[in-house]
Amino acid sequence: MSKLRIGLIGGRGYVGGELIRLLVEHDAMQLVFASSSSKAGSPISGTALEFISLQPEQLDQHQDIDALVLALPNGKAKYWVKAIEASGRDICVLDISADYRFDDDWVYGLAEINKDRLLGAKRISNPGCYATAAQLALYPLRHLLEGAPMVFGVSGYSGAGATPSPKNDPLNLKDNLLPYSLCGHIHEREIGFHLKQDVHFSPHVAAFFRGISMTIHMNFKHDVSVEKVNETLSGFYQSSPLIQVDSEIPNVRMVVNTPMVRVGGFSINESKRHGVIVVVLDNLLKGAASQVMQNLELALEVN
Repeated sequence: MSKLRIGLIGGRGYVGGELIRLLVEHDAMQLVFASSSSKAGSPISGTALEFISLQPEQLDQHQDIDALVLALPNGKAKYWVKAIEASGRDICVLDISADYRFDDDWVYGLAEINKDRLLGAKRISNPGCYATAAQLALYPLRHLLEGAPMVFGVSGYSGAGATPSPKNDPLNLKDNLLPYSLCGHIHEREIGFHLKQDVHFSPHVAAFFRGISMTIHMNFKHDVSVEKVNETLSGFYQSSPLIQVDSEIPNVRMVVNTPMVRVGGFSINESKRHGVIVVVLDNLLKGAASQVMQNLELALEVN
């Protein structure tokens, strides 16, 4: 049986590298090209391919693909989407950037919540890493919440991308923790948009390379118990093998280099109306590349 053919636009960064590795290892999909202007002509690890330089108007040179993944900076995806739509080709397009996460014509690719909509989908917007973590903790509890949850997130510096900056400079991060975008971070808007629930989000970057740890404070409409919250989460995710609900507080080392998410350590104060929970994931995998693979498998109906 022939493999499904996947094209990748923007394979230079950390997420592109993880996605290439996952495609190389996949039994039902194969990478047929990856574009990167800065790496054009360089070999693609694990394949017989080289990176190519490609512009949207040149996509017609690559007709035989089943899906196109766009791993580009925010604001760049639309040129490739327009090229696909102008060609009339009926392929799946998955965008890793934030460009279509607020567009109801695109399926929001959080598989544990939107699985039915992802089946056979042609336009998929991959969620952000922080937004994935927060929603997986909050979505099953949304009907219990009162007011806006307070979300404190810490990411490894790979989340700042491969282009040098103060947020991914190990010397700047040594013995340090950098708060940034403390009001209006795009993931704050993304979480609120899809939960239909205001949140307050404070992102930070730390000296470790990969992973996200997120601590979430919540107020509740009615008294809750640790048992009720854990049962609600466990019941919601009983058919989601990548989500593990823990009674103990999870930490980043438990999930690094895996597609797993661990949600746990829920505790409440004496009022039984205020609680705290922790969620951890690998920002490059479940926060990006392995989530792409989940979404492609559903969209292309890979068993």
